[in-house]
Amino acid sequence: MKTELKPSQPQIEQTPGAIAQRLQGSIGLISLFLAILALSFAAIFIRLSERELGPVATIFNRFWVATVILGLGNLFKTLSERHSHDSFLQKQHYTSSDLVLLLAMSVFFSSTLISWAWSLTQTSVANSNLLHNVTPLFTTVIGWLFLSQSFDGRFLIGMVVAISGSILIGLGDLHIGSDNFTGDSLAILSAVFSAANLLTVEKLRAKFSATTILLWCSFLGTVLTFPIVLLTEDVLFPSSWAGWLAIIAQAVVCQIVGQSLQAYNLKGFSSGFVAVFLLVDPVITAILAWIIFSEELSLLNWLAFSVVLAGIYIAKPRQGTEKITPLGS
Repeated sequence: MKTELKPSQPQIEQTPGAIAQRLQGSIGLISLFLAILALSFAAIFIRLSERELGPVATIFNRFWVATVILGLGNLFKTLSERHSHDSFLQKQHYTSSDLVLLLAMSVFFSSTLISWAWSLTQTSVANSNLLHNVTPLFTTVIGWLFLSQSFDGRFLIGMVVAISGSILIGLGDLHIGSDNFTGDSLAILSAVFSAANLLTVEKLRAKFSATTILLWCSFLGTVLTFPIVLLTEDVLFPSSWAGWLAIIAQAVVCQIVGQSLQAYNLKGFSSGFVAVFLLVDPVITAILAWIIFSEELSLLNWLAFSVVLAGIYIAKPRQGTEKITPLGS
């Protein structure tokens, strides 16, 4: 009698709900890839802006430009929906815990960018990117220690494989020495802050939209970095069009597009998997350098790319375990 039930099991996966969930998961992976593609330009834009600005001024300008753009977009949306019933329903009620989480997120994200930008002035790009990319490890450890998160063996194996591939990518350009100690330490610190930021945004996504979180992040980031840049650096704004272009590119491409898509997917995927998926960043950066600057890629590089992608595939949530995120939420 039990064997008669087996032929009907594959048909369950073809129900409209299962098909919709599978489609939603595919859309989520595509949007997450687009987020990583946008974020992969961050190191390049930061290095360009640091020709004229210090690391804190670079991040401060990125924040306030993004705040202005997001604020204008939010104002336009509010005015267009002023007389609609939907605009009333979309008003957010902020509790004290919400405000604490929003402030914590902004502190973590600002600290991530400042420590990473600072590390790029103290060590090589290869070292900085390599050490910053251990974020998945810290995300997993912090989530396990402080948030009682659990991870299955498949995810942990995939994470280790992906991190190993990421290390292989930058291994040839890695510089080990006492001269790089400060920059390398800052890069590791940026990974810790990045992990804390991902976990906080994941928590906030249970209530707030990605654009709301990003607006708060940019605004509070501006407030937090303004006194720091006044106290630590002499130049506040870029002095050339090239400098402004690098700042605007950071604000639009990395902050608004990249971070908003990343925050959007933190409702559909766990912070741990998003952190692992971020390891595609050095793969994209290396391939872009190969295409644009004709930088040589060795057989070891291509092998490392394959290892990273294999690790992400292993770590990917099994079909039916992803969280469903309605589009636009």
